[in-house]
Amino acid sequence: MNIHHLELFYYVAKHEGISNAVRKIPYGIQQPAVSSQITLLEEHIDATLFHRRPFELTETGRKLYEFVEPFFSNLNKMSDDLRGGESQRIRVGASHIILSDHMPTIMEKVREDRPDLRVSLRPGHQPALETALLAREIDVAVTVLEKEPPPGIEARSLLEIPLVLVARRSSKIKSVEELIERRKITEPLICMPADEPVTKIFRTGLTDAGVDWHTTLEVNSFDLVEKLATKGFGIGIGVVSPSSRRVPGVRAIPLPGFPTLKLGVLWQGKLEGLLQSFIAGIEWHVGNLNQMLADEAQSSGKTT
Repeated sequence: MNIHHLELFYYVAKHEGISNAVRKIPYGIQQPAVSSQITLLEEHIDATLFHRRPFELTETGRKLYEFVEPFFSNLNKMSDDLRGGESQRIRVGASHIILSDHMPTIMEKVREDRPDLRVSLRPGHQPALETALLAREIDVAVTVLEKEPPPGIEARSLLEIPLVLVARRSSKIKSVEELIERRKITEPLICMPADEPVTKIFRTGLTDAGVDWHTTLEVNSFDLVEKLATKGFGIGIGVVSPSSRRVPGVRAIPLPGFPTLKLGVLWQGKLEGLLQSFIAGIEWHVGNLNQMLADEAQSSGKTT
């Protein structure tokens, strides 16, 4: 039997379908190619391996999967053993903002003790990252915790970041109370897409306050929110920014009483080896951010 055909069958059987398998196979291959090569395997053994809809292995398919699964599922471990020890590669999932603004610092810290560190980065939010963890496609995720993770995933809270409004320095709006008193706000609102955690949390705060405020401009980064706000296009939604300075020309308006962004780290299995070192690096970075948040809050208090 063709070993590559067996590998493809392993992924199809493990993930219960060809379309699911295509998303999990660790190299690029299209669904028609998988289908055709599985067909060749079935022709070779003169038997059907699985029923397509709904997916179900046949008796022959079950026997073949039981035979190939130990080999393909242990390839990564064998690779580590052949290198002479634990792999220095870790697969990390996080939002675009965390990957771009924070991950380089974390990686640099971990590399002090793990000079051979290799990292694979994958963007996503909590639901998609949990799915990737359960499928063992990533080793650790840093994400906004929108809900309790499912069984089988460990979670550790890291940091709570308050939301703020960002407005042009010349704006007459000095506090969120001025806006909430109106119930329906007429100023243009600049914010991230509706599925972004910061937008969901902000909407929850508005609902709790009984306020109606529709999005005028939807953008994909906090930096762009601030740039548009400083040009007078509206009031934006942001977060207290401990890692970088704000765009010149804007000021932050606190949102007391609104929910906060709760950041956490997710993983599966025992916390040891490189995974433990990487999470320690994350917590070291979060400790620095907490100090910056405290300093910024103290500075804001002196300013007001």
